[in-house]
This record gives sequence, C-alpha cells and structure tokens, in this order.
Amino acid sequence: MRKFILIAALVAVWPSIGSAATLTPCFTPGEDCTGLIVRTVNSTKTELLVQAYSFTSYPIINAIARAKMRGVKVRVILDKSNETGRYSGATYLVNHGIDPLIDYRVAIAHNKVMVIDGRTVITGSFNFTKAAQSRNAENVLIVSDDPEIAASYRQNWERRASASRPYDQWKNRH
Repeated sequence: MRKFILIAALVAVWPSIGSAATLTPCFTPGEDCTGLIVRTVNSTKTELLVQAYSFTSYPIINAIARAKMRGVKVRVILDKSNETGRYSGATYLVNHGIDPLIDYRVAIAHNKVMVIDGRTVITGSFNFTKAAQSRNAENVLIVSDDPEIAASYRQNWERRASASRPYDQWKNRH
C-alpha cells in the first residue's frame, strides 16, 4: 500500500515516472535500509555511479568493491571531507581498484546517490554510514526501472564529476 501511495504522490510532482517504475522507500530507525542498499548494489550488472558525502558503512562500501570485482564499471564522487590523514572510505575504494573523485568546489557535496545500470536510482537523506542505520532518522528511495530518472541523475553525476578532481590519498598525511 505504501508503495502505491508514494508512486501516486511522485507522479503528481514528477510526471515522467513511467508505469513500469517501482518505488521502494525505506526509513530508519526501524527498517534495514543498509541491507536494501546492499541488495540493490549487488544486483548491478554493468555500471554503478556513486555520489556520497560520507562512507563509514562497511556493508555498503564492501558491496561497491564487490561490484568492481564482478567487472562492473564503478565510478565514485566523494565530498572533500573524505580527504583526511586517516584511513577512510576513499582509501578503502583506492585499495579495491576504484579511484574516487573529490567534489571540492562546493561547500559540501551532500549528495547520497547511486545510479545503477542506467535504470535504477538510490537516493534520499541516508548517508552511507553506520550512524544512518543505527542512530539517525533517515530515508532512502529506490527508483527502479526508470531510465528517464536515471538519466537525469546520471547527467548530474557527470556535471559534478567535471567539477571534481582525483582523490589525493596522501593529502594531510604527515
């Protein structure tokens, strides 16, 4: 029932949502949004585009690394706060063959988005962190089987990528 009501509300404000699209909301506390994100990432076949403010959820970042190991083309943009002297999610990505970009020209690159195979989008307030699942009130929306919405998010991903620079894992290290 919740999916249908949400679809009707979104179609009213975003008429391009096709009838084939499936919307799956998730909310914390109380629901396993991390698990939902991991299962969705695990379904990726060809391409995964990620925009993230923070990365401290091992299950999510590990699912992204496994996608890369399966041969998925994985590209990641992170906020500049990920460039620290400590081991971080960005370091983990580099150690798994993924060279993230840093979106450094804006005050905060606060996106939490994944575009999967040009058809599915994960978005919402949910940071890809342990706290988002265990301590915060957050939301995730997965829009599946909607190439038009996925294309809009992909275009934004490309705009942010063009305004980003490669991650410097040695920055701030002494």
